[in-house]
Amino acid sequence: MTRLRVAVIGAGHLGRIHSKLLGSVDGAQLVAISDPIEAARNNAAKLFDVPTFADYRDCIDQIDAAVIAAPTDAHAEIATNLLKAGKHLLVEKPLATTAADADKLAMLAASRRLTLQVGHVERFNPAFTALGDIGVDVKYVEAVRASRFPGRCLDVGVVMDLMIHDIDLVCSMTDAAIADVSASGIAVVSDHEDLAEARLEFACGLVANLKASRVSPAPARQMQVYGGGGFAEIDFSGPALHAVRPSESLVDRDFDLDEATDNPLGYADTLFTDHLQLETKQLESRNAILDELHDFVISIQSGISPTVSGLAGARAVTIAEKILDAIARRAWYAEAAPSEIGPLASIRRRIETPSRFRKVA
Repeated sequence: MTRLRVAVIGAGHLGRIHSKLLGSVDGAQLVAISDPIEAARNNAAKLFDVPTFADYRDCIDQIDAAVIAAPTDAHAEIATNLLKAGKHLLVEKPLATTAADADKLAMLAASRRLTLQVGHVERFNPAFTALGDIGVDVKYVEAVRASRFPGRCLDVGVVMDLMIHDIDLVCSMTDAAIADVSASGIAVVSDHEDLAEARLEFACGLVANLKASRVSPAPARQMQVYGGGGFAEIDFSGPALHAVRPSESLVDRDFDLDEATDNPLGYADTLFTDHLQLETKQLESRNAILDELHDFVISIQSGISPTVSGLAGARAVTIAEKILDAIARRAWYAEAAPSEIGPLASIRRRIETPSRFRKVA
């Protein structure tokens, strides 16, 4: 079978990772790298033995597919041009910066019968894929995602940069429509929100509380999933998955918490031995981005929808946009007057007006 000719657009951190891993993907061949920044192109040329281009349009006729790892605000334009040229795409998350643009890309790909995959790589994390084996009927989700300040991806805030991962994961748990969104965010060092929290309520009753920070001294990628059949704790960094299932006696309340006992802690000592059975899943170590690239190529070759389709990516952007709208409506009140507080809890800078009159000694 002829190998797919793939270009990587964007030679930054993620672009270099994709370029390196494409060499290990069956059925694919890296044939070009594009970046408008000369230093990035020169670095890519040293690392990978392929032609580099300042303008991705100069290599369109030489490729079958592309990985877009360009700045987020360029996703929509680049993806539109490549889809119109008949190219299959893997677009790094988020698919676009607006729901309108994301929807247009999903519809354009569908109309051209092209694969459009979105780089929500946590879908391929072994800890998350193993969650399906537990069979928890999800009703409530808690997620925390934090990193040190990245110094990149500053064209968007933490909602589109980090929280979007957990938005997509929650969306993969239900097809129900979003019913309500509340959120708040704070700008600390950038012009966008660097800290954010959101509460999502779905029409099916599922509730998700999401927290994200890109100004944290310690990184974290964790999720807790609760349902009628038990609950699970996921550490995406490990990766690790711990599942807890209630015993029949706990479900039936076939014991008395107030029962007299010589142990003043009552059932506390035996809770996780007798009533909440803890199971630690044995996970295979895998490269999630490599699995994502394999999924991309298989989708193109088979015509089967990828794990994270354009429609799924657009849905995540739509909810992220609702979160940003809720943040913008959030009123913060501190020592300053309400009119001096912006939606990201930043005091609006006062502009000093120079005096029109010269002081007389």
